[in-house]
Amino acid sequence: MNKNLIHENFLLHNKFSETLYHNYAAKMPIIDYHNHLSPADIASNKIFNNITEVWLKSDHYKWRAMRTLGINEKYITGESSDKEKFMKWAKTVPYSIRNPLYHWTHLELSRYFDIHDLLNEKNGETIYNKTSNLLKTNEFSSQGLLKKMNVEALCTTEDPIDTLLEHQKIKNSDFSIKVNTSFRPDRAIAIDKSDYNDYINQLEEVVGFSIETYDNLCDALKKRITYFNENGCKLSDHGLKFICFEDYKESEIKSIFIKKRSNVNLSELEFSKFQTAILQFLCEVYSDFGWVQQFHLGALRQNNSRITNLLGADAGLDSIGDFSQVASLSKFLDSLDSKNKLTKTIIYNLNPADNESFATMVGNFNDGSIKGKIQFGSGWWFLDQKDGITKQLNTISNMGMLSCFIGMVTDSRSFLSFTRHEYFRRILCNLFGEEIEKGELPNDMDWIGKVIEDICYNNVKEYLNDE
Repeated sequence: MNKNLIHENFLLHNKFSETLYHNYAAKMPIIDYHNHLSPADIASNKIFNNITEVWLKSDHYKWRAMRTLGINEKYITGESSDKEKFMKWAKTVPYSIRNPLYHWTHLELSRYFDIHDLLNEKNGETIYNKTSNLLKTNEFSSQGLLKKMNVEALCTTEDPIDTLLEHQKIKNSDFSIKVNTSFRPDRAIAIDKSDYNDYINQLEEVVGFSIETYDNLCDALKKRITYFNENGCKLSDHGLKFICFEDYKESEIKSIFIKKRSNVNLSELEFSKFQTAILQFLCEVYSDFGWVQQFHLGALRQNNSRITNLLGADAGLDSIGDFSQVASLSKFLDSLDSKNKLTKTIIYNLNPADNESFATMVGNFNDGSIKGKIQFGSGWWFLDQKDGITKQLNTISNMGMLSCFIGMVTDSRSFLSFTRHEYFRRILCNLFGEEIEKGELPNDMDWIGKVIEDICYNNVKEYLNDE
């Protein structure tokens, strides 16, 4: 077997691709504007006990692969030792060939630990021991791992009730990487959930006043947006099946909220009207603050109720949904734009069948006020692999302006996921390089190199007004 899978020209198939990557893309810093890293781990500069702790404990991509191979749950999320879990992952890796996990695993071993062997059962114990020993050193702490990848800035994701104390600690420390937050109010929107009132009770405690009316709720959320803004927040984020749009009267929304607070059952139409109204309210406030709003659309979550009941959410039980998306999205964006309240927006799509619809929709609301104001976001979740990234890049190219695209995010809970920016950049450079070789693009490396640098770094830095 080839033990040098991750060589210097990995995924680069000709001299043009190689030049674009090595001379232009590789040197650009990383701005990872959406991830789920733990700010507490960053603030404490956490030292990890072993590679399982940093690599396997929260990675449901790996969990799904292990279950598929027939690995017992005790070696995935159960009570087995960290070493036993890693050895089961080592057994799984050779069988993951052609899954993106195979590339990601060896890219991460190579870039973080200088290990170029292909992971398997035979060398698993040696690799476990070597990586775990390195992780116990300061160079491989949470902050050290970020520095290794030339990360300039990153943005975690927090609920409105979060205190942001960990972000404040980071900001007041001497850590050189800028760490910010994004505001994710999904639980305040999801009035159809059984625990909605419990969440609103928690929000009451944070804001210091009762939330018995819809106006109270709006006041509470605006207070938290103001607090997040004071702590440097520039982005919001929303994980939704789709964006609702139903016509409503303000009196209806007030009545719906009071009914929910009184534990009265609501209809599907009432759910939709409420979610339309509260999301419009939030987006108008984001516009007032000059934030960027993000929408992650299309996931069908927690499909396996038996395992969900055992493990909870984020356990690797989600899939691509086939929801109707663009008609309501169009009405929603237009409702904001018509009031001049449509702020910079990134829309991520999980169903590749909807790529062209989303890419053309964002073009309807790019109004010349800001370069790339409305973005078709990077390949996300099940689509952040070679084929999904390529399709997303081609769709933007065909339907919009790839030169204005703001690039990749990790969308990850792992401190070892920042190699996904390299993965994306290599795919991007190879896409351009192959078309130069075919004569479909000009052999102007300075200009195309500039476009590559913009997509990798310059565009997002400008988009976020990141000084």
